[in-house]
Amino acid sequence: MGRPTVHLVGGPTAVLDYAGSRFVLDPTFDEPGTYQSGPVTATKLTGPSIRPEDLGAVDVVLVSHEHHVDNLDKSGREYARAARRVFTTVTGAENLGPQAIGLRPFEHAEDGAVRVTAVPALHGTPEIGVGNGPVIGFVLQADGWPTVYASGDNASVDVVAVIAERFPAIEIAILNLGAARIALRGDGFLTLTAELAVRAAALLGVRAVVPVHQDGWGHYTENGDDVRRAFRAAGLTDVLVALRPGDSATV
Repeated sequence: MGRPTVHLVGGPTAVLDYAGSRFVLDPTFDEPGTYQSGPVTATKLTGPSIRPEDLGAVDVVLVSHEHHVDNLDKSGREYARAARRVFTTVTGAENLGPQAIGLRPFEHAEDGAVRVTAVPALHGTPEIGVGNGPVIGFVLQADGWPTVYASGDNASVDVVAVIAERFPAIEIAILNLGAARIALRGDGFLTLTAELAVRAAALLGVRAVVPVHQDGWGHYTENGDDVRRAFRAAGLTDVLVALRPGDSATV
């Protein structure tokens, strides 16, 4: 059985080496700054741990959604538009160039030996998520390799349950955490909390959880310490692969 390697760049951005292909998840490479999108202000607090030009050859960029700057900032958008292939939402593909392939939930595409299936994500409570626009996660499968789930900005354990039922062999989950909250979007969380991440790990029955999307932006209300405490309290410390930006792990 092959073993994938995850390198955490920072924020939601990670590099996944899997079954002979290299994937970049939700590229964000800008330095710290403040972004205005309509009435919403988002503040990036830390820059990436690696420059995009230092990543080497990349086969596919996976963009869970392209309309929120903490998942695709200015440099990340340029990187995605210059990539060989991009898998993203149908709406997002229209804005990322001819190399972008839009996938609806449970549609799939192939890259080399890897099947990439888009899966649902709910970016907030049911009421908030509708207004936040389309978001997807991804499930990666390849012969001789563990099945990997990358959640994208999903805040719903019910959605995780649907994915677990559809893909019972998932072994590794890359979860967007941080309990993101923006006042103009109401009191609900836009991504999983640490406590919900514990529930998601149990539903999926995975052997490894790699948290991302928990550092670097002002609207993330929880960090890695919160996640470590939650997994320790649940007796799941051995499942948690706690990376800091710049760290890598083979899982």
